[in-house]
Amino acid sequence: MQRPCNAKIVATLGPTSADRATIEALVRAGANVFRLNFSHGTHTDHKQRLDLIRSIEADIGRPIGVLLDLQGPKLRVGTFANGPVKLVEGAAFRLDLDRDRPGDALRAPLPHPEIFAALKPGTELLLDDGRLRLKVEKSGKDFAETTVINGGMLSDRKGVNVPGVVLPLSAMTAKDRADLDFGLTLGIDWIALSFVQRATDIVEAQAIIRGRAGIVAKLEKPAAIECLDEILAVTDAVMVARGDLGVEMPAEQVPAIQKRIVRECRKLGKPVIVATQMLESMVSAPVPTRAEASDVATAIYDGADAVMLSAESASGKFPVEAVAMMDRIIAQTEADPHYRAAIDASHTQPLANTPDAIGWAARSVAGLLDVAAMVAYTSSGSSALRMARERPRAPIIGMTPKRETARRLALVWGVNPVVCNDVTGVDDMTERAVETAKKLQFAERGQTIVIAAGMPFGTPGSTNLLRIAQID
Repeated sequence: MQRPCNAKIVATLGPTSADRATIEALVRAGANVFRLNFSHGTHTDHKQRLDLIRSIEADIGRPIGVLLDLQGPKLRVGTFANGPVKLVEGAAFRLDLDRDRPGDALRAPLPHPEIFAALKPGTELLLDDGRLRLKVEKSGKDFAETTVINGGMLSDRKGVNVPGVVLPLSAMTAKDRADLDFGLTLGIDWIALSFVQRATDIVEAQAIIRGRAGIVAKLEKPAAIECLDEILAVTDAVMVARGDLGVEMPAEQVPAIQKRIVRECRKLGKPVIVATQMLESMVSAPVPTRAEASDVATAIYDGADAVMLSAESASGKFPVEAVAMMDRIIAQTEADPHYRAAIDASHTQPLANTPDAIGWAARSVAGLLDVAAMVAYTSSGSSALRMARERPRAPIIGMTPKRETARRLALVWGVNPVVCNDVTGVDDMTERAVETAKKLQFAERGQTIVIAAGMPFGTPGSTNLLRIAQID
C-alpha cells in the first residue's frame, strides 16, 4: 500500500484515535508517521498504541514511522489563594520562589530559579500563552518586580515564556529522560526534542540516544532561530513548532521564519515537518476553513517533507476526516503545474561531496531520460535522503535491509520505503530494484529506472554508485 503523494502526513494519536480500527483508518486515509505526545498519557497508553501501529504495519505491508514527542521543561506560575486574579495594566506585580505561599493580585510564586537567573531590567515575561505581558523592573536570584504591560485574568499553573532569553536549562527534564529510555526500549523511530535553544541541546540528546532513533529538533524558541545553522548542522530533522514560536515572537514574523527553516532544511537534505494548527477547525468541524487549506498547501508548495496534525487527530471529533482532508490537499497541490515550477525554482545546488553529487546526477538522469522511478539502496537512509533532497519528478523507492531505516524514511519527502534482504552485488541489487519497481507498479516493461547506492554495501553514508537499468 503506497501513497501517491510526495509530502508525508504526521498524525498525533490520542483519546479519540487510540483503538485499532481508527488507527488503521488513519493509515488508509494517508498517515505515514504517528506522533505519541508524551505530554499526555501514561507509558502503558503509549505502548498499547505502538503495539497497534506495529500490528497494522504488518497487515498493510508498508513501513510506518513513530515519533515520540518529549514534553520538555514546562515553566508555570504556582497557585492562587482565592482563585483567578486580575492583573491591571500599569500595576506592579511580583514573582518569587516562595512556592509555599499562594499568590494573590499583587504576587505569584514562580518555582523556577533558572528564570530568575536569566532576568534583567527590561526583560519581558509572557503568561498564559502570551495573553498577559509583564516587564521586569528589578530582579534578583529569587524574585522579580514587574510592571503589567498587558493585563487580564491569571489562574493556577499558567505557562510562562521568556522570549529573547537563553535560559540555563537542559532541553530534557527527569521525566523526559525516563520517557526517552522507555521509548528507546520500544523501538521508537524518531525523538522530537522540545525546548531546543542551542545546538548543545541536540548533542546532549545524541549522547543518550546513540543512533537508536533519529532526532527531530522542535524549533519553538527565538533563541533556536538565532542559532539555526548550528542546530541544523547536528540534528537529523526539524519540526517548525509554529504555535510556540507565535507566542514568543510576533505572529507576523512566523510565516517568513517557516519559509526560511524549510528552505535551509531542503538545502541540507534534512527532513522538515510543518506543525501546529494546520486544520485546527477540524477539531470540532468536519471541514477546514479555506485559510487552513491554503496554509497546508503553502507548506507543500515550499517543499516541506511533512505536515502534522495535533489535536485534530488526537482529540478532535473527526480524526480520520482530518487526515483524509490533508491528504486531498497535498494531492491537489502536487497536481498543480505551478507546484513543480515552484519546487524547481527553489532547488539549490548540492554540496561538493560524493553523496550529494550522486543525488544531483540521479535527478539529472531522471529528467533527461524521463525515468519511471528512482531507487535508493540504503543501509542508513543516506542514499534516499540525498535523492529526496533533489525533489525529483519520479517517485523514489527507498530499499533497505533494515526495518528501522525504512520506518525513519516514512517521514521523508517522496520516499516509498521498502524492507528487502541484503544484496550480494551490483547485479543482485539491480535485479531486486527492477522487481520492486514493478511490484509497486511504478515501472513496467520497456521503462527505465535509476539506482543509487553505496559501495561497499552496508556502509552508512557511502553513496557513490549510480546505475541505469531497463525494465525487461
